[in-house]
Amino acid sequence: MSTTETVSVAAGTWDIDAVHSDVSFAVRHMMVSKVKGRFGSFTGEIVTGANFLDSSVTASIDLNSVDTNNDQRDEHIRSADFLDVANHPALTFTSTGVRPNGADYIVDGELSLHGVTRPVELHVELSGSGPDAYGGTRVGFSATATINRSDFGIDISMPLDGGGVVVGDKIQIALEVEGVLRAG
Repeated sequence: MSTTETVSVAAGTWDIDAVHSDVSFAVRHMMVSKVKGRFGSFTGEIVTGANFLDSSVTASIDLNSVDTNNDQRDEHIRSADFLDVANHPALTFTSTGVRPNGADYIVDGELSLHGVTRPVELHVELSGSGPDAYGGTRVGFSATATINRSDFGIDISMPLDGGGVVVGDKIQIALEVEGVLRAG
């Protein structure tokens, strides 16, 4: 969608359609490439106001659902070395405000991960809104954020012999979210 187009979104409560949404991440590995992964289980709700800037979002990700296409690596990510899902099974996000960012938006919020809550900015593009094939209404968003894992107490250090680290500190998050307007 061109940034010069305007998208109208009905005010209401939208449930995140996990079947048609994607929560993924990328992190630097061995200082030469990035490992990508996704979470397969998540829920959330978007409440859009008559003024879009009065909107809000809450979401929860089941960290046990991490999938990097490698079972051994996934188990390590779930371990106390990284996510410690036995003690911290979910990542949550609660918005605290929405503000314009050119033709797009920034959703400010509180992200809780690994027992630590920190402010995070989601850079959001409203992709579109309209009727679906089932008589309902859908809305789509793309969002990105970058967090530092050490800010959330995930501070495993695995240095390489020649310098650098096995796993980078910066985690790039990418969201493709489709919401379904609740009837009513």
